[in-house]
Amino acid sequence: YGLYDYLRNSIQQLELPQRKAALIVPAFETLHYRLTFPKSKAELLSMLDMGSLYTFRYHVWPKGHAPTDYPKWRTATVPYRVAWQPDFEPYVVVRRDCPKYDQRFVGFGWNKVSHIMELDAQEYELLVLPNAFMIHMPHAPSFDISKFRLSAGYRGCLQTLREEFHQDLSRRYGAAALKYLTAERSL
Repeated sequence: YGLYDYLRNSIQQLELPQRKAALIVPAFETLHYRLTFPKSKAELLSMLDMGSLYTFRYHVWPKGHAPTDYPKWRTATVPYRVAWQPDFEPYVVVRRDCPKYDQRFVGFGWNKVSHIMELDAQEYELLVLPNAFMIHMPHAPSFDISKFRLSAGYRGCLQTLREEFHQDLSRRYGAAALKYLTAERSL
């Protein structure tokens, strides 16, 4: 409730039109198909403590959202900066003129990860909003995630596209892009 107005106010207060920043909206999830949506951060925290909500994909893909630093978010009252980490794929609000998603990554796999990596390469600040949140509701698996899980060919193609993406980053950003390749190889 009130997320749209909060985002608009945050965009103005943080002078987003004049700076390169991505506003991170912390993501949570429920395993229940019906949920009374929390009306405030305090209510959401209570639901987290009771176990009716969880940090997004903590049990399946914790690397995707862990850099949001949920323990810090619990008590944050002002936006805080986080650093890029491998496989980070938060939900963000950015200026219209930000880098577009790489069109190689359609379907399932690496669309948000590559986008955040590109934002980081362009030195965007990654700012977590202290009073914003979204909740992912359960749904049937998508056709594309099923293809990813069942097809070695799909996973192989995705790996090839990832390698091409890294090479493209290296060409565009030079030595600054080495951290992405190094991070990928250490996984």
